[in-house]
Amino acid sequence: MSDIILHHYPTSPFSEKVRLVLGYKQLAWRSVVIPAIMPKPNVLALTGGYRKTPFLQIGSDVYCDSALICDVLEHLQPTPTLYPAHQGGVARIVAQWADTTLFWAAMAYNLQPKGAAAMFEGAPPEMAKAFGADRAAMTSGMVRLRPGDATAAYRSYLRRLSNMLEGQDYLLGSASCVADFAAYHPLWFSRVRVPVMAGILDATPAVLNWMDRMAALGHGQMSRFTAEEAIAVCAASPGPAEQNDRAFQDEHGVTLGSRVTVAAETFGQETTEGELIAATRTRYTVRRVDARAGTVQVHFPRIGYVLKAVLPA
Repeated sequence: MSDIILHHYPTSPFSEKVRLVLGYKQLAWRSVVIPAIMPKPNVLALTGGYRKTPFLQIGSDVYCDSALICDVLEHLQPTPTLYPAHQGGVARIVAQWADTTLFWAAMAYNLQPKGAAAMFEGAPPEMAKAFGADRAAMTSGMVRLRPGDATAAYRSYLRRLSNMLEGQDYLLGSASCVADFAAYHPLWFSRVRVPVMAGILDATPAVLNWMDRMAALGHGQMSRFTAEEAIAVCAASPGPAEQNDRAFQDEHGVTLGSRVTVAAETFGQETTEGELIAATRTRYTVRRVDARAGTVQVHFPRIGYVLKAVLPA
């Protein structure tokens, strides 16, 4: 198997989710630190347009979205599992809620003026301004919670997580699963990235204890890698990885080999264009060619992403 390469940056919450999964599965991986905001020329050389963080690379295969990354890591290293027997469905449903509803409530709470000021303390004013403009572009058209509403929702969600932890160490039982990793990362941002906002966690000590258990999983065996090295790995790759699901599932009337775009439904709607080479029950794959990276297979989960055929000019 080619090296696992994670393109991320240290303060990215979804990156922390994946880093902990790598630790849970005790995997060795290469770390490519990418910019938090645009421009991201080395990122786009691999993804073709997708600019959210993180993404995973194995050879010339690029996997977008942390939900899909979790599936890929489960396929590579099935034990310990992220999807426990007889609870895989509920684990995925809780994870999807945590990655969306919980995440946006937590971040609207975290980035109130006091949290934002702490986040950029000591940084030049233009850095905060650039970050704000970048995220505004990514959330264009989204309805965002106001601080008061976000605070109330976040408190309620923390109480619900605390209730799930009654009598057990993790959200769905005695071992962590994908639901735990998804619920952890927005709370990690409160506790680690903007600790001035972390007091909201104090009312739920069971959640804090669970967070300590999650943090103890660590990040696996990480070694540093550069973006240029990762692009060179892609260009030198002999071809795509073997996929565990090849069955074509057509929901759009778009045939394999068609020119298509794929983009997120809401946050970060930049498109990736290429040749549709797979549309399975769970993912889309487009093949594209980059001057530096060569032929790249870019993979997206079906849930949360929109496939469109490129109409002839």
